[in-house]
Amino acid sequence: MNDKHILELFKTGQREKAFSKLYGLYPKIEALILSKGGQKQDASDVFQEALIILNRNLEKSDFKLTSSFYTYLYSVSRFIWKDTQKKLTKNTLQNFNTAELELAHSVLEEQKYQCAERAFLELGERCQQLLQLFYNKAMSFKEIAHVMQFKSEKIAKNQKYKCLTKAKDIYRTSQSPQS
Repeated sequence: MNDKHILELFKTGQREKAFSKLYGLYPKIEALILSKGGQKQDASDVFQEALIILNRNLEKSDFKLTSSFYTYLYSVSRFIWKDTQKKLTKNTLQNFNTAELELAHSVLEEQKYQCAERAFLELGERCQQLLQLFYNKAMSFKEIAHVMQFKSEKIAKNQKYKCLTKAKDIYRTSQSPQS
């Protein structure tokens, strides 16, 4: 497997081909997770999350892949698994080099993103629609009030505030350590 070829596939928008080549690395990641006490399903989940992180990073203009895809996915998978096992302590982080810290940061950012996405999906349809109109379509409160049939802009603004508050509460709840 040629890393330059895979990188070129990503750059030319052929993500499916690139990912199918990267799936050739799965057995090595599975072996890592199994050696750390995980199950096959854990390995599959970790690998998927590592691919998502890689994909998000490749979309950033300032991201530079400084290692092979195997090394990158192996490191990210290792961090995801450690975090899953709640073994990422401050002492562990202090022993990481810069590249490892960047990978750990990417894993944590992805987890925050997933929590935010879950919080959004747990909102009701009306809240989702209102927030999408405001943030994605950049509509004014007057336009939102008309589209959503609110009596006034003020009601639309109040509803947006309530929806955001609810989303933040859901997000915070999903961020708290589970017993």
